[in-house]
Amino acid sequence: QVQLVESGGGLVQAGGSLRLSCAASGRTFSNYAMGWFRQAPGKEREFVAAISWSGGSTYYGYSEKGRCTISRDNAKNTVYLQMNSLKPEDTADYYCAADGTRPRYSGSYSTFRSPYEYSYWGQGTQVTVSS
Repeated sequence: QVQLVESGGGLVQAGGSLRLSCAASGRTFSNYAMGWFRQAPGKEREFVAAISWSGGSTYYGYSEKGRCTISRDNAKNTVYLQMNSLKPEDTADYYCAADGTRPRYSGSYSTFRSPYEYSYWGQGTQVTVSS
């Protein structure tokens, strides 16, 4: 059974940082792109960041660019999201996602920003940024 388990969320003051982790189990995703999305109450799921299978290409949503860094450790089957300079509007549930259908696909921003690109999803981790 494939599982993506996020961790690292919590309460942080504006201007602070968090590092989210997503550990995959049940299959290896070293040949597949992975991404992060977020969803605030009453809002649609929003693309945050994505990383290609090799880690050679990264993509970021507009509001996160310059404040987030996505990375991966294929040996650990884990993807990370480092978030800095957090703002109250970053408050949301953050979800990890993994593509499981296109191995070694480099993709593009327009591809990876779509939630339909991903076959597997985690349960989410809550991030709350206080002002």
